[in-house]
Amino acid sequence: MNKLKVFCFGFGQVAKSFINKLILEKKDLSLSITSREKTHQIEFNNLKATSYFFNTDNYDETLKTKLQEANYILVSIPPVEGKDVVADYLKNNFLNMKNCKWITYLSATSVYGDHDGNWVDEKSTTKPKSLSGINRLKAENTWKSLSKKNNFPLQIFRLAGIYSHEHNVLKRLRLGKVQIVDKKKHFFSRIHVEDIANILFKSLNNFKTNEIYNICDNKPASQNEVVAYAAKLLKLKQPNPVKLEELESEMLKNFYQDSKKVDNKKMKNFFNYNLKYPTYEEGLNYIFNNNT
Repeated sequence: MNKLKVFCFGFGQVAKSFINKLILEKKDLSLSITSREKTHQIEFNNLKATSYFFNTDNYDETLKTKLQEANYILVSIPPVEGKDVVADYLKNNFLNMKNCKWITYLSATSVYGDHDGNWVDEKSTTKPKSLSGINRLKAENTWKSLSKKNNFPLQIFRLAGIYSHEHNVLKRLRLGKVQIVDKKKHFFSRIHVEDIANILFKSLNNFKTNEIYNICDNKPASQNEVVAYAAKLLKLKQPNPVKLEELESEMLKNFYQDSKKVDNKKMKNFFNYNLKYPTYEEGLNYIFNNNT
């Protein structure tokens, strides 16, 4: 079996879940990652790896060698001040990427903007209004241009709202950190981090360059529905709704400005994938029963 040489720009919950999936599948694996700290050795689930210093305007020169050896490159660093720092790095360094079988750029469904609660798929108009959505779309276009110019094997995953055992509405409810706005026709899609990892794993052997996939579950729902379900599981009272203008978080305000139902048929059909957590109900139930 050939060794999988994986390079992760950023090592947050999605990248960790993906690497954990590779370990569980007993893949022979070489891992390199980036962080904002000085280059150092790490250990993740008994797997030794090198963490290379990589920042917006500086990086460890030695990461080039590992990057050129990599078969799979996962990019989860979001745009910084409107720029995609990883795309800029690749653009400026003319690397020989002959060993690379795919680059996966993790984008977000915020690129669609507001669609008044209607369904969107990968062919729908992208009309973001939030700064994060605008920057994500700009980054997608940068990556597509870079792929075309340099013949990089690229796929783009537009991720819905991510939840996991570590980050979820059950935890936030217990801590009293959930705010909801009573807004009609507000729909939002979600995805459990394990499902993202499983789809990334599927794509190792099922890849088509320059494709975009919505990565979300089967049941878009209002935040009020999700919070109500979580409160029922915990036997807690639901928080009282507040007005949109009363929200303190700009991220939450942006969240409530966009309303759409994200279609996942392309993802399920191409990767022949049945979601482990088809809706937020299965996901929250599993977390509640296994992480409380």
